[in-house]
Amino acid sequence: MYKLGATILKDLRILLRDKIGLVLMFGMPVLLVIVITKIQNSTFELVNKNKITLILANRDTGKVSLEMIQAVDKIGMFKIIEAEKGESDQQLTDRMHSKDALLALIIPKDFSAMVTAKAKKVSAKALTSFGLEGGDTLNKKTVADPITLYYHPVLQEAFRRSVDGALHSALQMVESKQVLKQLYFSLNEKDLPASMENEILNNRSVINETPVSKDGSRAVPNASQHNVPAWTIFAMFFVVMSLGGSIVREKQSGSSTRLKTLPTNYLVAMWSKQITYLGVTLLQAALIFSIGAWLFPYINLPALNLPADITGLFIVSLLCGWCAVSYAICVGVFAETQEQANGFGAVSIVILAALGGLMVPAFAMPDSFRTVIQLSPLHWCLEAYYGLFLEGGKLGDVWANIIPLFIIAIALQLITIWALKRKKLI
Repeated sequence: MYKLGATILKDLRILLRDKIGLVLMFGMPVLLVIVITKIQNSTFELVNKNKITLILANRDTGKVSLEMIQAVDKIGMFKIIEAEKGESDQQLTDRMHSKDALLALIIPKDFSAMVTAKAKKVSAKALTSFGLEGGDTLNKKTVADPITLYYHPVLQEAFRRSVDGALHSALQMVESKQVLKQLYFSLNEKDLPASMENEILNNRSVINETPVSKDGSRAVPNASQHNVPAWTIFAMFFVVMSLGGSIVREKQSGSSTRLKTLPTNYLVAMWSKQITYLGVTLLQAALIFSIGAWLFPYINLPALNLPADITGLFIVSLLCGWCAVSYAICVGVFAETQEQANGFGAVSIVILAALGGLMVPAFAMPDSFRTVIQLSPLHWCLEAYYGLFLEGGKLGDVWANIIPLFIIAIALQLITIWALKRKKLI
């Protein structure tokens, strides 16, 4: 025990002398968490609060096109800029290239006439199905030039789909209103009253959105709840840059060989490094969680709500840190040069983070990745943290994620011991 304590103190002194390494292990993860959370929070605000600029060119003179403009405005996600009269498609796209707007909507010149004709045809079909006279509208052609939406390539597919869905809803509302008016006029030979129109079209049921939680709370998770745990895990596993490199330096300098001549075991040195860097990972987690909980509100970011089960949070962080340290030591033992340890360690952590759901949610990945995802220790770390932070669970609720994480850590330890024996270091 004395030898282990002395070795830990030696590793701590070496670690504290490495100023750049300390900055990489503590400063960079904090900066990463703040930047990523700020970006994602801004994305949420863009969808929910801020408006995206849309150039609207109305080339129709009918009343229905004005109703379409009002419907688009009511969506609430667009800042509408009316195009200049006579402005061509090329001029509109040129304005978009200069990023005056990311979207442009063109309403064709025959929009009102075609929507009205389509409404008459639909209402005639409905009357015919009721056994009433539908008129000769059934045989009329009602194909109109489509509404054109130009978008800047910088917009990602998910956001474009949101825009497309919103515009389709607005168009459907306008078309439904015209069908309703035509049906009412055909049956009553007078215009539909505005009060009845409003009551029929706007009488929509409310959808009560409620997050699922294990503790019965109904708090809606924010950007901090999603990002802070995820990138804390990323920071923990990035100790591979410091720890893996440290092991390689010892092998290259002959320190590991000298240790074999002393009345101690090289495994003691390995355990001392594990304990030292396990403390580092726990400090990383404590620092990042503290910043999320107390500093974020002062920089206009949503505060991180810590789980009710602090003991469970500590145990999950301890296991995540141990798995990260086990991976770093395994990489350091197998690497022959510091460049190999740093290069492979950094790239592999990024790949494991991508597979683990830190960059792309696991539920959005293709089915072919389902098995591969489960091989990433970062996936199980993330699932355990999300069980505590997002679902309001306790330690007992995340055992299904802790057990695979523990098994992966043990497997890494066994692989490391096998490699040490193969290299005759123990």
